Amino acid sequence: MTGWVVFDYGEVICGRTTALPALAGTLGVPLEEFEPQYWRLRDAYDRGCTDLEYWGALGDALGVPVDESTSDRLTEIDVRGWSEVRPASLELLAGLSEAGVPLALLSNAPSSFARFAERQDWVRHFRVRVFSGDVGVAKPDAEIFELLVARLGVPAGDCVFFDDRQSNVDGARAVGLRAHLWDGPEAARALL
Repeated sequence: MTGWVVFDYGEVICGRTTALPALAGTLGVPLEEFEPQYWRLRDAYDRGCTDLEYWGALGDALGVPVDESTSDRLTEIDVRGWSEVRPASLELLAGLSEAGVPLALLSNAPSSFARFAERQDWVRHFRVRVFSGDVGVAKPDAEIFELLVARLGVPAGDCVFFDDRQSNVDGARAVGLRAHLWDGPEAARALL
């Protein structure tokens, strides 16, 4: 294995968020009303809007006012919901890192999550980390993959990329990365 191995975070290194019921409860709305708005508005959050802008827009969509204090509480719950890392994924990262394989992280995530992630033990495996909220572009746009490749300093074809969404895999392939749909650590290990 030569070149870089790049991982998505959400639903690859961690499981799906567990925070939606608590977030809906904080706003006092039913989960079935909350969840579609949470996902519908998420792209702007992943592309760099502030915590208050995101939660405020979500509140507006649900008819619930969101002030800065509520936004801070929602952000804390949201970050915690995305923080459950999968042990098998961590084992894969540790093994690759110990073998000297250069690893990078490319995540559609708000800046508030990026600051949390930078303090976690697992992040040490990644020599390069790109969070969409910090750079103002997100997968599957070509621009974020081009930015990643520029930071890695290698041709796109020297990067293997894993993501749980086919649209992101397609976006990476369009830029020349060897991209694969995430099918778990064992499949990734076999592929590598």
